[in-house]
Amino acid sequence: MKKAVNILVILALFGFLLAGCGSKSNESASNEPTGNTEEAGNKTATGALEPENELIVAGNGATVEQLMKDEIFKLFNEKYPDVKLTYVSGVSTEIVAKVKAQKASPQIDVTIIEGGEQEAGRKEGLWETLTVEDIPNMSKVAEDLAVKENSGVAVNFTPMGISYNAALVSEKGLPVPTSWNDLAKPELKGKISLTEISSNFGRSTTIMLAYANGGSETNMDPGFEKLKTIASYMPTFAKTSAQLQQNLQNKTAAYTAWTMARSIVQKDAGVELEFVIPEEGANLVSNVATIVKGAKHPNAATLFVDFLLTDEVQKLYGEKLYYNPATDVELSAEVAELLDFDRSKVVPFDLEVVGNSTSEWIDRFNREIAPEVGK
Repeated sequence: MKKAVNILVILALFGFLLAGCGSKSNESASNEPTGNTEEAGNKTATGALEPENELIVAGNGATVEQLMKDEIFKLFNEKYPDVKLTYVSGVSTEIVAKVKAQKASPQIDVTIIEGGEQEAGRKEGLWETLTVEDIPNMSKVAEDLAVKENSGVAVNFTPMGISYNAALVSEKGLPVPTSWNDLAKPELKGKISLTEISSNFGRSTTIMLAYANGGSETNMDPGFEKLKTIASYMPTFAKTSAQLQQNLQNKTAAYTAWTMARSIVQKDAGVELEFVIPEEGANLVSNVATIVKGAKHPNAATLFVDFLLTDEVQKLYGEKLYYNPATDVELSAEVAELLDFDRSKVVPFDLEVVGNSTSEWIDRFNREIAPEVGK
């Protein structure tokens, strides 16, 4: 009898344990995502983002637009063939103005714009905050290219400086520039082409003229004073980089101020340009990718920004457009040598000051500088 009771007790305990395990197993199963919930609706079964079927990207035109459409878009579509890609070209100031005007109903998902304009957009609250969790390749971007509040991520950069037509300079016996102040030498009269201060090239030049004469972005008086002299040497200020390019190509100008990347591209196209970083130094022009706040295609935008930071695309920026990659990617020896420059000469602008002051500088340019043109 005692033996039978012991057997019943053991059987009861065994049954209780089985019931507990079954209950726990059912509880775990009920807590696992099914892939059909609203929260998981934007993800695949593996947890990866599922892109929407469209993406609208805005950025610079000319060679940048060509590379984007001809190569980067095609590579992205190899990974995500169902995403229809549209490119909206324009200068960075125009793109930021467009995003601001569309704030209530964004028509652009991703912008790739210059750092100063990106900062102006940040002040307006136009960009989403980016995280390494969503965009893992952000972790590969150099720390000195960090964007304030992670409101974007640098995808490439290039230094500003002075370009000159070596053949014309040699033929006419003109000076080889070594200083920003050389742009104000009387010998350069009628041989300079600069953009207006509304353009990043014109703005950076004016700030560096300030630095070269004891000022800075917080004290622009010396820069504007020197720019008055330069304006008197010119028939007009160019409104776009395309205009600068044309002036150099048709030899109506021998000197300009723009980036190393632009200079090398034009040299490749047959224009005998040489590029120098003046002795006072120069700023870096970074191109920053942002995701527009409230974008209609956030998943596709996130995947695209991360894609821009892959080795494949970073190499394209270096090899095709001569932008320095934002990540430590290996370039051909020839291109790596072309893109090498003395980083100790970089003058780091306070982009918050630049963003806050640009509209005031444009007004001042129109009042004080534009009337001096051609005098």
